[in-house]
Amino acid sequence: TADRLSEPGRFIEAVIAPGYDPDAFEILTTKPKWKKNVRLMEVSFADEGRGAAEYRRVSGGLLVQDRDDLPQLEGDWKVVTEREPTDEEYDELRFAWRVCRHVKSNAIVFAKGRMLLGAGAGQMSRLDSSAIAAMKAGERSQCGVVASDAFFPFRDGIDEAAKAGIVAVIQPGGSRNDDEVIQACNEHGMAMVFTGRRHFRH
Repeated sequence: TADRLSEPGRFIEAVIAPGYDPDAFEILTTKPKWKKNVRLMEVSFADEGRGAAEYRRVSGGLLVQDRDDLPQLEGDWKVVTEREPTDEEYDELRFAWRVCRHVKSNAIVFAKGRMLLGAGAGQMSRLDSSAIAAMKAGERSQCGVVASDAFFPFRDGIDEAAKAGIVAVIQPGGSRNDDEVIQACNEHGMAMVFTGRRHFRH
């Protein structure tokens, strides 16, 4: 992994991992051109904080909410389109859904090759988030997937993703316009999975 990260042409400012063996540490701090300027952080990814609360200051008070850290319950996922995702697309959808959890709502994530290609975050409109994700991903989004942290209220977000070359969608479902959104996916030959559970980050 350290060799891949330090390949020519890559620029990295920070790496977060549960630990570094001595060889990896040496490679990351001496081999690339950034040398000692990279920040290496050790973070435990254990589940010891599962179920903890998150706090947000709001005008006149404090918002307390459960952390969005429940496991992905794929048994509840449901393919709702005529076309089912391929095994490879399912892997990409799992990755995009995990990433989407950490993006500020309204969140749209474009991914491919287990890489985040573009994210639209913090917008008032899911369509605007889709347009931003498409712009950031550029041509790399061809044959990629999209994850949305909440339901698509209209087909316009799907149409935007299709224009960008997206082939599969994962979202919670639950809109009164789900049928319209499903129809849009079918028209574009896209596969779509409903998770039955939303992410939402403020």
